[in-house]
Amino acid sequence: MTGSTPQRPHHPPRDLDQPHDLVGIGIGPFNLSLAALAHGVPGGLDAAFYEQSPAFHWHPGLLIEGATLQVPFLADLVTLADPASPWSFLNYLRSRDRLFPFYFAEKFHIQRAEYDAYCRWVSGQLPGLHFGHQVDSVRWNPERALFEVDFTQLDADGEAEALGRAYTRNVALGVGTEPYVPEPLKPLADAPTVPVIHSADYLLHRAQLLTADHVTVIGSGQSGAEIFLDLLRARPAGAEKIHWLTRTEAFAPMEYSKLGLEHFTPDYTRYFHSLPEPTRNELVPRQWQLHKGIDADTIAAIHDELYRRTLHGGWPDAVLTPGVRVRTAGRVATTKVELHLEHLQQSARSRITTDAVVLATGYRERPVDRMLAGLDPYLRHDSAGRARIDTDYRLVLDPSVTGSVYVQNAEKHTHGVGAPDLGLAAWRSATILNSLTGKEPYPLPRRTAFTSFGLERQEAPRIPAQGQALTPLTQN
Repeated sequence: MTGSTPQRPHHPPRDLDQPHDLVGIGIGPFNLSLAALAHGVPGGLDAAFYEQSPAFHWHPGLLIEGATLQVPFLADLVTLADPASPWSFLNYLRSRDRLFPFYFAEKFHIQRAEYDAYCRWVSGQLPGLHFGHQVDSVRWNPERALFEVDFTQLDADGEAEALGRAYTRNVALGVGTEPYVPEPLKPLADAPTVPVIHSADYLLHRAQLLTADHVTVIGSGQSGAEIFLDLLRARPAGAEKIHWLTRTEAFAPMEYSKLGLEHFTPDYTRYFHSLPEPTRNELVPRQWQLHKGIDADTIAAIHDELYRRTLHGGWPDAVLTPGVRVRTAGRVATTKVELHLEHLQQSARSRITTDAVVLATGYRERPVDRMLAGLDPYLRHDSAGRARIDTDYRLVLDPSVTGSVYVQNAEKHTHGVGAPDLGLAAWRSATILNSLTGKEPYPLPRRTAFTSFGLERQEAPRIPAQGQALTPLTQN
């Protein structure tokens, strides 16, 4: 940069003459799926996608060696909507001459690192993707009947290089989630001298964690389990010095029965959307084991590793305690952390001192209020102040807005636990494109589950008009 402030062009190259059909904001797996399927729409679709990061990376801090996806490889970007798409995982393998090795490997669940490599392969070839572009605002221009999307182009160092504007008939929000840090630990996580990190950055700090005398992992989802297992395997027997704590009442397995998995079908999504808002609000927290539990194979591997360390007598120096919350936390000297704990069932309190903390405390939807401030007058909200979202994943806007704003992985409150699941990515993308085009470029199945999640509504019995003669019934 020369030091001058970049100026937004008054007349961008793509003005009213050539507005985009679709602008996607964010390029994670979900908008990458949308971009891949949009590329295959018959007749063509003018789509552009913008991403702040310089390149595609999917949870790089959690690509632990051997860690696998919780969904089969068929849950790639496109296959469950278009098995013949050139952007399928199998076509990726073919392009790498790896189809036969994969065939003989007999792996239904691939490693996370391989899924990341597959997505990077797609993102490196798919047209219309613009990395290093930070979207600043989205507005509706009623005179032009178009959305205005203002963005900042970033240089290699992430500094502003130029400003631009795109016009589009429709928008797809796919900005993803951000790591959640519990309030008591925020000051420690923000302090550079204290090793309190979120699991999203685990691999970046793994070497430091392995040299720490004592490590505490907080959180019992899949990420917490994988990190605990990785640390356990890497630390010496008899001197593991690991605590694993969680608020949940048990280190519970994820619901992975075949009928249980039908909660991640379009059938269940439609059923959930049809429920009254208060019912949906109560239902989501009760379904935590559908998406926040631990893969049974990971639980077995942890137990196997702990058991292996008892073979020569003694027990590993590892403490696994569920039902515990962190009340407060503070620094001891400059290199240690003191955690004040409360056991929820015992109503007992204790404290531990540790040299490093890994927060496997999950993610929250990334706030978009500032980006969408220009749309605020048009947005419709539910009783809790959340955006209303229709069955086709569109924000409910004032009828004067003729374009649509679609959302990806921001609709758990309206569409249920399947919102962040990779297995529904292609189906949701196809639903969005069918809605956007007003056609059906991707025919979708009418039924996807054996379970009928609700009672079929019966027609009310027909009541004869008043005065109509009735035929008397006799009983023999």
